[in-house]
Amino acid sequence: MHKNFYRWHIWLGWLIGVPIILWTASGLLMVSQPIETVRGNHLRSEQPALDPIMPVAPILEGRQAQDLKLQQNAQGPFWVISYADGGKRRADAATGKLLPPIAAADASALAIAARSDDSAIKSVKRFAADAAPSDLRRDRPSWQVIFEDDARFYIDADTGELLAVRTQFWRVFDFMWGLHIMDLQTREDTSHPILIGSAALALFGSILGFVLLFTRRSRKRRKGD
Repeated sequence: MHKNFYRWHIWLGWLIGVPIILWTASGLLMVSQPIETVRGNHLRSEQPALDPIMPVAPILEGRQAQDLKLQQNAQGPFWVISYADGGKRRADAATGKLLPPIAAADASALAIAARSDDSAIKSVKRFAADAAPSDLRRDRPSWQVIFEDDARFYIDADTGELLAVRTQFWRVFDFMWGLHIMDLQTREDTSHPILIGSAALALFGSILGFVLLFTRRSRKRRKGD
């Protein structure tokens, strides 16, 4: 029985060795930095407090609003309108008038204001909602503002909101997370057959190795007799 267990353990070791190495290496890298640093919190400036104004309800132009939020950025207070039929729009909080979509110059100014330090902008590019970059993880039209340190600030092209901050380490972290859950395509599926099967084999192999400790001791005692 000991020989059979040992043989199975060896073959399982070949099957689960690579996943275990990937899980350990990716997990080690992911815990090497605080999650606040990964998310780029140290690069974000403090959100400005709302100006003391009496806001005017936004003009909806016949569309039904699902949600209204009063916010403020470097350009002042504004409404964020989430429509019931989909989409978002911003409106002036002082007049209620709808504001145009964010232009490239606006996106650059908003990204600079959203940073806590001084860094030059390297590039600005607009993305449609159905062609959003993989590191954004949002189905929103956006401006990607890349700074000289390769940090990427994503500004909502309709509302001017800061959608995400992606540092160089975040992108490494994201790749390692994909390895960790064995989903390099979407990096969101934590319950799929490959991951479940690999984890089950790893668990079985570990239990088998633990059992081998006792069968080996029993075998030694029989030889001693």
